[in-house]
Amino acid sequence: MSKIITDNEKIEEVLTRGVEEIFIKEDLKNKLLSGKQLRIKLGIDPTSPFIHLGRAVTLRKLRAFQNLGHHIVLIIGDYTAKIGDPSDKLEKRPMLDDKQIKNNLKKYLEQISLVLDMKKVEVRYNSEWLKKMSFFDIGKLLECFTVQQMSKRRNFKERLDAGVDVFMVEFLYPALQGYDSVEVKADVEIGGFDQLFNLKAGRTVQKRYGQKEQDIMTLSMLEGTDGRKMSSSWGNIISIIDTPEEMFGKVMAINDELITKYFLLATDMDKKAIEVFFDNLKKGENPMIYKKILGVEIVSLYHNKKKATEAQMNWEKTFSKKEIPTDLPIINVKKGTLLVDVFLNQKIVLSKTEFRRLIEAGSITNLELNKKISNAHEMVESTVYKIGKKRFCKLEIK
Repeated sequence: MSKIITDNEKIEEVLTRGVEEIFIKEDLKNKLLSGKQLRIKLGIDPTSPFIHLGRAVTLRKLRAFQNLGHHIVLIIGDYTAKIGDPSDKLEKRPMLDDKQIKNNLKKYLEQISLVLDMKKVEVRYNSEWLKKMSFFDIGKLLECFTVQQMSKRRNFKERLDAGVDVFMVEFLYPALQGYDSVEVKADVEIGGFDQLFNLKAGRTVQKRYGQKEQDIMTLSMLEGTDGRKMSSSWGNIISIIDTPEEMFGKVMAINDELITKYFLLATDMDKKAIEVFFDNLKKGENPMIYKKILGVEIVSLYHNKKKATEAQMNWEKTFSKKEIPTDLPIINVKKGTLLVDVFLNQKIVLSKTEFRRLIEAGSITNLELNKKISNAHEMVESTVYKIGKKRFCKLEIK
């Protein structure tokens, strides 16, 4: 058994850094101070083949519990992924088949090992128990909840009020996630703030099945490169297996107001140092100074310091005065606009055919992300695009 650390300062860091809500905080704090090893649960559905920085926020909190000596139970939702978590969704998720889930899982644990010490992690797949449930078992589980309870869930209520369908299978998801807590006898479950309903469902199910109710901890959500919640379905992610150059470039593309939040949620930097950065930014210091520090910190975590420094140098070279004209006019565009439409409107290209030819030749580059555009349906981003060898345009989303 791992040695349990009961240092009050370290426990307070775990209970506060990036934390939105704890239910019940005093109970959890007393347990952590008691020296008892707790079973800390996180469920993660393989709805995408990539672990991004947003998902890594919860993994990093698991690592903090792991460093205190507690037992980590990582549940891979290979069964719940079939339904898809409806949390914070304005429409039903598409159901995944076994082939899609198997493909998404190929490098899942390899990516997670970049954050957690997998030798000390209990990895479970919820298909172990969920696929064995009979019709009677499902009925017993669903008796834990009422239709009224489910209908009051914020995103369900918003959809119902707007006349958008909510499907019965979506009501099943929180019940199944809650049952996972029963199977692994979780003392604590963590998740993103959008998971609050699901995590509380775990308490409800545990009580019904005669277990002590888990404490729950919800964490802040990390925005992606376009300012929206980081999500694979929106393509605004920074994957933890991006190349150093891609990762650094994407960090440079985040909104300035997110710099300190990224330091807090996506790095190990001391909170006092982050507070100093925040104060300096409020006083008007150039955000780019701190974005570069942030980029190096994040790349170093998933690669190493040498590669992080090289990525910074490559990015700076790309954006040096020799590479990009300093007097580029800013073209304001709406979020969700296709890049091809902007290029056509600005007469950068004369036809969609020309646009496709440039893409096929690898001649359009998002310089801030250091990424060749390969998708004819690419959405615009606030960045500088290079077309061919000498043409540039600077877009800004409004």
